[in-house]
Amino acid sequence: MNIVCLDMEGVLVPEIWIAFSEATGIPELRRTTRDEPDYDKLMKYRIAILKEHGLGLKEIQATIATIDPLPGAKEFLDDLRTDTQVLILSDTFTQFAMPLMKKLGYPSLFCNELVVGENGEIVDYKMRCKQSKLTTVRALQSCGFETIAAGDSHNDLAMILASKAGFLFKSTDAIKAEHPELPAFEEFDDLLAAIRAAL
Repeated sequence: MNIVCLDMEGVLVPEIWIAFSEATGIPELRRTTRDEPDYDKLMKYRIAILKEHGLGLKEIQATIATIDPLPGAKEFLDDLRTDTQVLILSDTFTQFAMPLMKKLGYPSLFCNELVVGENGEIVDYKMRCKQSKLTTVRALQSCGFETIAAGDSHNDLAMILASKAGFLFKSTDAIKAEHPELPAFEEFDDLLAAIRAAL
C-alpha cells in the first residue's frame, strides 16, 4: 500500500511567513526552512521579531486570509487522491493552516501548534513530535505503507530520502545542487506523472 506525503508551504500554498513579511514590511520575516535548516532556531528568531514589533496571531491570520493555494494545487491534490492516499506533513501550525486547508478541500494534515498568550502574542510553539516529517514517514512504513514524498525545503529532505520515491518540487537551486540524485520538478503535471509512475 502506498501513501504520498507532501509538504505544504512552497509546494501547495505560498510561504506564509514570506507573505506576512511583505504585508508588514519586515524583511527579516522572509527567512524560511529553505534558508535555515534548524527549525527551532528559525522559530525562536521569528517569535522574537514578532515580539519586537508587537505583532501576534491575529495579524498573521489576517494575512493568511488573503492567501490562495498555488495555481493548480487543488486540482493536483484532487487528481492524486483518486489514485492513492495523501497526507500533508507540514511544520506550520493548525492556527495558520486551517483556512488554507478549506481552500484545498480539507486534505489530511499533520502539523504543529502555536502557544498563544491571552493577548494574542505568540509565545512558543509545540512540535507534534521530534523530526516530525521523518518520524511520521517511519511510522507509516512500520504500519505497512510504502511512502512517496515531495517537498521543497531542508526540513523535507529526511522524509524524501527515507521514502521509496522522493521528489523536490519548486525547490531552490542550492538544494537541487546539494541533491542531484533527487528528481526536481516545477509543474504539478510533471510531479503527478512522477508520483503515478512510482505507485
